This record gives sequence, C-alpha cells and structure tokens, in this order.
Amino acid sequence: MNKATYDFIRQHLHDDVHDLALRKAPKEVDMPLVLRQITARQLLEKKVPLWGSHEDMLFPPHLSIEQCSSEATAVYKAAMLSGKRFIDLTGGLGIDCYFISRHFEHAVYVEQDHNLCDLARHNFQQLQGNIEVVCQKAENYLEECHPSDCIFIDPVRRNSSGHKVFGISDCTPDVALLQEKLLEKAFQVLVKLSPMLDITQALKALHHVKEVHVVSVGNECKELLLLMEQGWETKPKFCCVNLKTCQKAESFYPEEEQDSPLQLSEGVMRYLYEPNASLLKAGFFKAIAKRYGIYKLHVNSHLYTSDQLIPDFSGRIFEVVGWERYGKHLRQSLLSGLTKASIAVRNFPLSAADLHKALHLSDGDEAYLFATTLHRGEKVLIRTRKVE
Repeated sequence: MNKATYDFIRQHLHDDVHDLALRKAPKEVDMPLVLRQITARQLLEKKVPLWGSHEDMLFPPHLSIEQCSSEATAVYKAAMLSGKRFIDLTGGLGIDCYFISRHFEHAVYVEQDHNLCDLARHNFQQLQGNIEVVCQKAENYLEECHPSDCIFIDPVRRNSSGHKVFGISDCTPDVALLQEKLLEKAFQVLVKLSPMLDITQALKALHHVKEVHVVSVGNECKELLLLMEQGWETKPKFCCVNLKTCQKAESFYPEEEQDSPLQLSEGVMRYLYEPNASLLKAGFFKAIAKRYGIYKLHVNSHLYTSDQLIPDFSGRIFEVVGWERYGKHLRQSLLSGLTKASIAVRNFPLSAADLHKALHLSDGDEAYLFATTLHRGEKVLIRTRKVE
C-alpha cells in the first residue's frame, strides 16, 4: 500500500463507503483497496474492537470478515486453553489465533491461502504477537509438525460451490477423519463447529470429547466448541454461556437431564422465564426446571413459570400481566391500551407475523406477548412486561 492510499484511508475511516465509491479516486490512491479496507475496518470496530481500531492493520475481502470470530468469542476460547505450544490449523483472518496465542509461549498459524498468510504476518507484527506463520495445507502440516499442547481447528463451512454447509464431513478439512492424528499431535484439540450442527450428531462423529461449549453473543447462538483430550473416555460436560450479558455460564452433565423429573405447570404463574439461546441449543430442558425450581409450560414449549422471582436466571425474565385462551373470543381487556407489542411464538400454530396482523398490533416494545401451548394442549396468549 502506498502512502497516498494509506493517508486517504486514515482520513476517511468513518465516511459512508457507498458515497466514497462514487467519488473520483485521487491520484495514486488505490480506490478498490481503500473501499475494502474501510468497509472491513467499520465492521471490525464493533466485531473485533482491538483490531478495528488499529490504524496499521490490513484486511482481506468482505467474506473473510463475515466469517471470522468476534473478539468476545475469541477471548472466551482463549480462556479455555494455556500451555507452551499452540497450533491453529485453519488460521483465516487470525482473530482466534491471536487471542489464544497470548496464553502460550509459542504459537503457529497455519493457512493455505498465500494472501491471508501475508496479511497475518503484517497484522501479527503490528500487534506484537509472537506467532509463526506457515503457508501450508492443514492436513500436510499436521503430518510433519512437532507435538503441541493444543491444536485449534475451525473447518471451512462452505463447499466448492461457495454454499454454506455445517455437517462435519461436509466441511474442510473433515475433522472426523483427522481426529486420531490430531490427538496424536496434541494433548487437547479444540474444534469450532457450526451452531446449526446437532450436538448429538457431533458427539457421535468425534471421540474423546471432554467439554461441549455452546456460545451465544447477545442471545444469538454463534459457536459450538468441542474440546477433545487424549484418553478422555467419560461423557462430556456441557458449558452454556451468553456473552455480553451479566449472566453466568451454566454447566450441565448429560445425567442431569436424564435423571431430572419433568416439572409441568397447570397454568401460567406470576413470572415467565425464557432460557438463553445456548441453554436451548444444549437441550437441558428438564435440568433447567429442576435447577431453578421452576415449571415448564409444555413438554415442547420451552418456556417456564413460577410464582417466585429468580433474579439470577440465565435468560429473559418477564412478569405476567395476564393470560387467557387464544381464540375468537379473546378478551380485548388483555390487550387494553396496546398499539405495539413484541410477539414471541413458542409451540403455537400461528407465526408472530400472523398474530401481529390478527391482533392489529405493530411491532414494538410496549408489551411482550407470548403465544404458546400449555401442557394439556390449551393455546394461550400471555401478556408480560420485561423484568430488568
């Protein structure tokens, strides 16, 4: 990058990229590079603040920015691992590699794309990261590398046509085929998988899994992490976390769900509880009820209720204003004064859009309505207000 391009980027970091694209490029300014760098930096200022705010960093095309980990999830992964030597077999943009490397004496970034390797060398140098960059295919490097304390692998979740995939065998490289070699080369292996992947299927494909981490950010499930360890034979612990909230991480063992009774409610009590996305993904539906002393509305309605306020519940808490059977004779008193409402549908035949239309309500946060089914099959509408 020449000085004119570098200076232009610094001067226009917070400009509208679409407006910049319509301008005539000043002499010696590489405008395509300018647009790419400013677009990436604006995205990363929120997603990875440490990188996005650094003036001397360089970034690849938009797709790599979309696919990279956020700073919050990278820091979470880094806190799980430590030791002397670490290898990231699927380096990509290098976000995970950089943050995890800070917990190791030596780190190796492996990536087969030459352009990404060049960018990684530059960026790691700007961040003063002690990271060795190796431009090589993951499978080839794995065959020849020295043993390490930990290997991290995040398979590419796009096929040869560029379409998204999430099955382990559909991703590149196939971790299931490599798992024995991975555990031969490292005491621990951390595998990042799609949050869309069924956890049961993942555990059938991968062995020696010590921990399963389901990671959400702002109540949106972002990552499924499986920590494998040499010689581990017992069932894994599940860790569910919702980052960027004050809520604590929750840990469960499969036996807790199997052994917990199904606690169903006869109706809707004073408070309504909605578990965070990670808990729902992990599927500890009965264990949640037992742990907090709350009751499930229906075996397939993942909403819970109680007469007691549980302030440390890992999810959203609502106070019930009123509720009744949903149908043609729904009393307008339940919706009195409402013109806007946030509507959530859980185990209910209509969509949120259908209900907004039927109830003549626009979307908003004047109230929170839940349409769901009670355990005897009764379809109900519940009006609530959020407990902050």
